[in-house]
Amino acid sequence: MKNREYAEGFWNPYVAGVALGLVLLLTFYLMGTGLGASGAVARTSAVLAHAAVPGAVEQNGYYKSFYKTEGKNPLVNWMVFQVAGVFLGGLVAVLTARRFRPGVGRGPTAGVGLRLSLALVGGVLAGVGTRFAMGCTSGQALSGGATMVVGSWVFMMAVFATAFLAANFVRREWS
Repeated sequence: MKNREYAEGFWNPYVAGVALGLVLLLTFYLMGTGLGASGAVARTSAVLAHAAVPGAVEQNGYYKSFYKTEGKNPLVNWMVFQVAGVFLGGLVAVLTARRFRPGVGRGPTAGVGLRLSLALVGGVLAGVGTRFAMGCTSGQALSGGATMVVGSWVFMMAVFATAFLAANFVRREWS
């Protein structure tokens, strides 16, 4: 696939970066906090778990914190709406760019089953990691980086270095 074909329909990365920075600035100004996604996932899992086993959730030290305010649904939170907006915005973007093609992105040597299995394992590991870290990489990189938190910068440099080193191991699956 030629580079020009691949880039067709995408935003200029500099324009997208400036737009993301402005959204982050607006979020700090309006909400008093930065961007992140893991809180929405945690709230959704709390609601799903509560629907299945309410007693266990109400006794769980982590999940019960989402039910502190009596009668208030944990999904009524700005982060949940933010994640829904990211999904809807992505859908609108792909539809308006005429790039919507359902399928499973994979390299020529990986089957669909392998690709979906690896995606599931990676997603579970990332989800567990965000709970241990008390936040996701978007919160660390964007919000922590923007507020010049040293730990966020160290974390992101470690992520980039690890990705650079790991790229050699997975490159053959995508070429």
